[in-house]
Amino acid sequence: MHPIDLTGQHLPGFDATTDYWQTTVTEAELAQSLLPPYARSYPALLPDGRYLLLPLRGMPSSPDRCVASLIANQASIDVVEQLALHMADAASAHAFDVVVGLPTLGLAFAPLVAKQLGHSRYVPLGYSRKYWYRDELAEPVSSITTPGKGKLLYVDPNQLPLLTGKRVLVVDDAVSSGTTMVSGIKLLERCGAEVAAIAVAMRQGVQWQQKLMRADGSAIPVVAAYDCPRMEKRADGWWPEGAVS
Repeated sequence: MHPIDLTGQHLPGFDATTDYWQTTVTEAELAQSLLPPYARSYPALLPDGRYLLLPLRGMPSSPDRCVASLIANQASIDVVEQLALHMADAASAHAFDVVVGLPTLGLAFAPLVAKQLGHSRYVPLGYSRKYWYRDELAEPVSSITTPGKGKLLYVDPNQLPLLTGKRVLVVDDAVSSGTTMVSGIKLLERCGAEVAAIAVAMRQGVQWQQKLMRADGSAIPVVAAYDCPRMEKRADGWWPEGAVS
């Protein structure tokens, strides 16, 4: 039997993520500049003035592009709780009846956000099909971090009474391209729910803005614990897309 490679699987020039997402820090505690160019990580500013250092992750399909990464189920419990608190604070400005969590990593935040906002339960969507699920309550989904086809987003038919005719807050870990969120919105609308707002830990870039719209053309509010840009490679390192050097 060959020994397991413990060095981690990551593209050349990028860090393994073992030590990331474990704490938030003050500006004085940061070991890097707040300003670009960035080398291996990005300091995301939180509403309380602290920072969460995010590893930069390469995009194999675009060697001159990278994104800052958050893997919620590898983060410390304290960091997840802090982010959920910021998400709940921002979402409290919107009126809704039910909190809905998107899989997979949105389910790390949804129950915490729901509890912080005074809800005793939430509705989880999922990728695993149980035998009593119905085909009409499924929606194809893809994302930039989980490429490939054939994955479906499901809602348990037993949860329909919690959704039909209700205004919902959709919770996920991040929004970037917006494709995963669009699938969730379509499925919820099929259930008779209206998406009142969206709460994520990370808003990444701006590509999602044109996709998360209601049928009447109005934008669905998207609140977040922090924002971070997509990055492009330049001679001296990684810069936010479109930033002036």
